[in-house]
Amino acid sequence: MKKNYLVALLSLLLMFGIIGSSFAAGFNDNNEKLNESSENEDSELYPAPLPDNAKGAMIPMDKGYLVEEIGDGIYAVMDGIFSTMFMTTGKGVIAVDAPTTLGDKYLAAIKEVTDEPIKYVIYSHAHQDHIGAASMFPDDVKIIAHEETANILEERQDPNRPIPTQTFKGDKKVLSIGDKKLQLDYIGDNHQEGNIFISVPDQKVLMAVDIVFPGWVPFRYLALSDNIPGWIDAHYKILEYDFDTLVSGHVTRLGTREDVETQIEYIEDIIETTKLAMQEVSQFEIGQRVGFENPWYVMDVYYNEVIKVANDDLLPRWIDRLGGADIYTSQHISKVLDMLRLE
Repeated sequence: MKKNYLVALLSLLLMFGIIGSSFAAGFNDNNEKLNESSENEDSELYPAPLPDNAKGAMIPMDKGYLVEEIGDGIYAVMDGIFSTMFMTTGKGVIAVDAPTTLGDKYLAAIKEVTDEPIKYVIYSHAHQDHIGAASMFPDDVKIIAHEETANILEERQDPNRPIPTQTFKGDKKVLSIGDKKLQLDYIGDNHQEGNIFISVPDQKVLMAVDIVFPGWVPFRYLALSDNIPGWIDAHYKILEYDFDTLVSGHVTRLGTREDVETQIEYIEDIIETTKLAMQEVSQFEIGQRVGFENPWYVMDVYYNEVIKVANDDLLPRWIDRLGGADIYTSQHISKVLDMLRLE
């Protein structure tokens, strides 16, 4: 009896030992898979290392902005995501735009370098992210914009974006205060109708917003531009100016002619690579594979495959040249694909 009891107990211990070992082994295998999965997910959450070309000056954390003199009485203001500029004239300040992320910090930046009152505000275009803090300026300030921008703001009726008090038609206006001059040019519909270039020719300073992103690929879907062919053409129009410093409205640093040329190269590469991908991927063959009863599914698979083929080709050429290539290139391909199919 005692012998049978011991045999049964030993059998139970062995059984639980085996089960325990198997459970532990399975648990460890599952843990490894979970850890591997977590590592893969984490790798997708973190962007690729930034190329040196994308890195700008550090923004003082205590102020939240950086002021940089870029010409005689001309100052750029940056917060790491947005940038703009203002000019002192001896008879008042001319401020360009009013980014929402800067807000009152823009006023502090101006006070940091001058006691002159703000006399004029120039809107580059109507988008809220660039002029959404304009209501902070004095009530008697004169706001200048192209008539297309004024028309948009008349429709919006946004109290944070006061309607311009002065507008201009056509392609050019010169604003003079004292011995300082700003030239406002409308090159036609590009990022948004009414989006103008602001330049100080004798200082070789140009501000063109939401076209070029120095050191970076453009923001999502080609900068969310209304007119893609016009937006692309604007790059070449920028190079017609004689400038050394470009204030682009975004990212971590100011731009140069080389930055414009690099972005043109990037956009042209996307266009040509997407064309090749469109030749490689067949809508008909996709339909044969997945069926033709759901045309939107066929087109969705087609878009995804074209984007993947083009993106796989493009990324190795740009991941070390422009910041954010891993984040937004596929979206730019999608937008170019739309343009190539429809324009």
